[in-house]
Amino acid sequence: MHHHHGRTPDGEPLADAQRRHWQEVHRANPGMYGPEPSGPARHAAGVFRDAGASRVLELGSGDGRDALYFARSGFTVHAVDFSPAALERLAAQAVGAGLPVTTTVHDVRRPLPLADGSVDAVFAHMLLCMALSTSEIHDLVAEVRRVLRPGGIFVHTVRHTGDAHYGTGTGHGDDIHEHGGFAVHFFDRPLVDSLARGWNLVEVHPFEEGELPRRLWRVTQTVPA
Repeated sequence: MHHHHGRTPDGEPLADAQRRHWQEVHRANPGMYGPEPSGPARHAAGVFRDAGASRVLELGSGDGRDALYFARSGFTVHAVDFSPAALERLAAQAVGAGLPVTTTVHDVRRPLPLADGSVDAVFAHMLLCMALSTSEIHDLVAEVRRVLRPGGIFVHTVRHTGDAHYGTGTGHGDDIHEHGGFAVHFFDRPLVDSLARGWNLVEVHPFEEGELPRRLWRVTQTVPA
């Protein structure tokens, strides 16, 4: 598989190269993470249930294992991702299982295609730490806040600067580092805190995932009611 560093040789921006890279990955590896939901999704479902949430938005739903899990857990789910291939598979699985999942192809660098206050909860596993600049991440969190109702909950996970890959690979500036074709924006604790300004920051939980292991923050924050 071709790996992109900075701008591609033809001058393609990193964001576009990353979008294409994920498209190729999803096409080549259907269901690459298996059918089991992620640990953060299991945690989020409990938090959402305890808060009486019913409408859940998942950002960067990828192969859909977490979106399907939320739907099986009794939530109405709207899944957005920039990979049409991944969302087509997710939609087909949802229809086959009779689950309430809506999908929209969307790049989170643009405003979310949802009305103000239209969802109860938002989940994003490893989406905020893609090849997004700090200002793009702030814009996205402002959009999450816009679409959440008062009292709404946002649970997200991001790679953190304690991760073994932090500061290695191809650096793109702004704490973005690229490994094996995947660019990641690593989060330090001040960035996590700055994204929760004006929210209630409920929990910042460091955890590890996978055999590397990847080191992540799991963050829960709510819109003041």
